[in-house]
Amino acid sequence: MSLYINEASGIDELTVVGSQEAPFKTPAFALYASQEASATAEEPKLFVFKTEENSYLEISPSALKKARKGCDGLKKKLLKQKEQELKKQEQAAANAAKQMAALNIKVEEDKSLPQAKKVKIDKSYGLLDQRVKISGWIHRMRSNKKVVFIVLRDGTGYIQTVLSGDLALAQQTLDLTLESTVTLYGTIVSVPEGKSAPGGVELVVDYYEVVGLAPSGDEAITNKIAEGADPSLLLDQRHLALRGETLSAVMKVRASLLKAIRRVYIEEDITEVTPPCMVQTQVEGGSTLFKLDYYGEEAYLTQSSQLYLETCLPALGDVYCIQESFRAEKSHTRRHLSEYTHIEAELAFIDFNDLLQHIETLIVKSIQYVLEDPIAGPLVKQLNPGFVAPKGPFMRLEYKDAITWLQEHGIKNEEGNDFQFGDDIAEAAERKMTDTIGVPILLIRFPVEIKSFYMKRCSDDPRVTESVDVLMPTVGEITGGSMRIESTEELMAGFTREGIDSKAYYWFIDQRKYGTCPHGGYGLGTERILAWLCDRFTVRDCSLYPRFSGRCKP
Repeated sequence: MSLYINEASGIDELTVVGSQEAPFKTPAFALYASQEASATAEEPKLFVFKTEENSYLEISPSALKKARKGCDGLKKKLLKQKEQELKKQEQAAANAAKQMAALNIKVEEDKSLPQAKKVKIDKSYGLLDQRVKISGWIHRMRSNKKVVFIVLRDGTGYIQTVLSGDLALAQQTLDLTLESTVTLYGTIVSVPEGKSAPGGVELVVDYYEVVGLAPSGDEAITNKIAEGADPSLLLDQRHLALRGETLSAVMKVRASLLKAIRRVYIEEDITEVTPPCMVQTQVEGGSTLFKLDYYGEEAYLTQSSQLYLETCLPALGDVYCIQESFRAEKSHTRRHLSEYTHIEAELAFIDFNDLLQHIETLIVKSIQYVLEDPIAGPLVKQLNPGFVAPKGPFMRLEYKDAITWLQEHGIKNEEGNDFQFGDDIAEAAERKMTDTIGVPILLIRFPVEIKSFYMKRCSDDPRVTESVDVLMPTVGEITGGSMRIESTEELMAGFTREGIDSKAYYWFIDQRKYGTCPHGGYGLGTERILAWLCDRFTVRDCSLYPRFSGRCKP
């Protein structure tokens, strides 16, 4: 028998006859086809089309040897393909049988078991050998043969849960997805020796209910907030990103910090008040005000509650507030937000040293309380393993000495020139100085020209004010404060210097008219403190839904 091969026009298929009119493409496949047709037939003669001769010539011995080797390879390859196809068919049949079996499994509660106690995850760790009922979201999930492991999250903590037997095989379990909400019933047990899990326990599930099934496929949460996604896309999906372990940890530390701040204020006998956020006066300069139409009048979102806090001193004594402030700065630095949580206080009958000591005490004690918190303390250690709690007294550095330090270290101002007295120390230079010195700094006595109209001048140097910025390594300024002007005359001069119409401030001026007193205050940026405490690159990671230039959603 003779078979013909034409590399240009031939086709390697078993249906090809191998004639001159219907040749094979390769010699190896021609041999393979002849063997498939008859295992006992003699090896056919092969004729290969030669273009230069424009005819078929018998294959050369060396080419025939190569064709036989190729034929053996084809047989092995196609045999392997058949085996794989058979396995696929068997697997499909097994899956179909498994699915049919899964569909027949009903997830039902065994009523003979003790009644389950409804608990939150963080309270379940101590309930060894007790049957509990826990609701939450599926944070992680994996299968291991006939066992399904689910890490459940409810906001108070995480717990590892184990589903085995029919529970693991049921179709209801096979359909579970990340972020689905479930209510699990089972017994709390210690994790096996050598293993670890949150709280040192796991929940052996005996029954569960699906509350809400999250989508899979393209709509799965892992596709919505994929790791390494563009930050702007993650901000668009902030409502989902908050479910991640890092962001949720920062928010828990945030809650602990605000609780600690209030605790210190209570210990210091300082009263909390809630000033308005819609105002008709400025505190930090008109260029950063958000304007709004207030029933036909021009109003603004407050930059600071300081002026209102001052009015409370004669009525309530020392006061503080924790609420939002707004700055219309088109700044995209990592420490600026258009809306931030402002911790502010005003204290009566104090001097500048009293103010500095109070700020120092507030920061040191608040951080101490956060680190002692059983929830927040471990989270800070997890987020910022190298964090060292600040201890008093902080370094006190006068502005004029800071200018000298910057000059000596070759650090330039924003124009690229040497710093001079009167220059505002911008963020980059301030950070370089603070990080180099490496300790908390009370930067004090700023020039009158670069500070607000209400700040009191120093009696020994009227060029500077009794003012302070608290600088922390890695984040820079977290607090700004000052003693306030006490006399009406000085205050009016401040208004004139800043070009502010004093008429709208009649109520603020009255504080000096009706019983003035020495007083001072400050404001702390919650998000900046958190960026320092939790080692976050930007304050945006420390706000629930950050607002900055170009971002006001979701």
